[in-house]
Amino acid sequence: MVGVMLAVTSTTALAGGILTNTNQSVDFLRNPARDAAIGLDGVYSNPAGVAFLPEGLHIGFNWQYARQTRTVTSTNPLYALGRKNNGQSVKTFEGTADAPFIPSLQAAYNKGDWSWQFNFSVPGGGGSCEFADGLGSFESVVGNIANQLKPFGAQGYDMDGYMQGRQYYFGFQLGTAYKINPNLAVYGGLRVLYGNATYKAKISNIMVNVGEDRYMNFGSFLQSAAATVEGNLEKVNAGMAQYEAAGATALPQYAELVATKQQLEGAKQSIGSLQKYSQGVNLLCNQSSVGVAPVIGVDYKFGNFNFAAKYEFKTQIRMKNESTVNEASEIAAVNKYRDAESINEDAPAQLTVGAQWTPAEGVRLNAGWHHYFDKQADWYDNAQDKLSHNSNELLAGAEWDVADRLTISAGGQLTRYGLTDEYMNDISFVVDSYSIGFGFNYKATDRLTLKAAYFQTMYDTYDRLTSTEPLVSDSFTRTNRVLGIGCEVSL
Repeated sequence: MVGVMLAVTSTTALAGGILTNTNQSVDFLRNPARDAAIGLDGVYSNPAGVAFLPEGLHIGFNWQYARQTRTVTSTNPLYALGRKNNGQSVKTFEGTADAPFIPSLQAAYNKGDWSWQFNFSVPGGGGSCEFADGLGSFESVVGNIANQLKPFGAQGYDMDGYMQGRQYYFGFQLGTAYKINPNLAVYGGLRVLYGNATYKAKISNIMVNVGEDRYMNFGSFLQSAAATVEGNLEKVNAGMAQYEAAGATALPQYAELVATKQQLEGAKQSIGSLQKYSQGVNLLCNQSSVGVAPVIGVDYKFGNFNFAAKYEFKTQIRMKNESTVNEASEIAAVNKYRDAESINEDAPAQLTVGAQWTPAEGVRLNAGWHHYFDKQADWYDNAQDKLSHNSNELLAGAEWDVADRLTISAGGQLTRYGLTDEYMNDISFVVDSYSIGFGFNYKATDRLTLKAAYFQTMYDTYDRLTSTEPLVSDSFTRTNRVLGIGCEVSL
């Protein structure tokens, strides 16, 4: 149950692939198709193209505020046993993910044919997620326990669930671009990712309905059930001893006692395995890791067109756990958070290709394609193998210099993942989406440019059917809104 609560916060990507944030600047928010644009934000999106900026030092700072919701509408007959569910088998679980401060910094110093560049950003995670009432996948476990305890008088359950997770991947990128000629530039650099995450989980006040809306503490109920089983075992053993003493073990009555004893011993074992949850669950897990990967790029000008491409190599990430979970659990998800474990969370390789066309002075049209090599990454429990294909994005946008100092822009992004029923779960999910963004740049002085933008993602709904008898299903969707402001200084 614990691991189910924790892992839901493992991805808080705002725009981009399953584990990758691409919204690294306000310029992206106002026009996501930045893969072949020439600008300081290209330190991330088109580093080779930054070599075509004027000579001098260019520094840009971006601040973004993002708010997400994640909603799972779950159907399971076990929910009807829950005190707070009013006999309903359909329940909605909603989490709120806030990222109040997503910063990024781009800097480039251009001299002659050379461009030395630095980028700081948050290319993964970026905030916290809270499910005030827990998730269906661990409430169903409690419901299943109550269902198993029906022979001992259980008629339902009550519980309080809560989880909160915080995750940040800080990215530092250093590189150099070089203009081979007035139309062609290349780039090479290194990106360092530092991952840091904290997960908190709590299951408390587990109660068992013993009839007529009377609830007993779960631990006390287990003690009572164990005493009942033990008493019945003593009676069965005494009865078997009588038949054995009389040499009547071939009688059907003796066989019935043997079968009853096996059932009681199984019940005793089941009750014993539940004792660990009698006081609820409290867990704290901290994770951290560092990974390094190369980044290469190219930019080519041809008439009114500009073409660019960038390839980020896979970043190997092994998150190291510091956790209150010390022993292996029969619940597989919990083992992901065992103390001292090393967890595979690679940032997949990424290829971006873009084009920019200037049909008239002051007007620029942009297009781009992103491909994430998810299935070539290494994730916990080989989750990458459960995807049907790698992730892809198509992007388009436009910019217009409406005045000497004012530029307005807008664009969109279509994101498609290789989702399958096997991959999807309420622990951590993404769904296909399309996004729109718009904003402006205002050149306050010859050296200072101010920026502002708004970006919103509209998500599809993914329906997963687990079983039909009984009906168990989930419906997944999300919301996402981002507001950004920034400034750029050229010296």
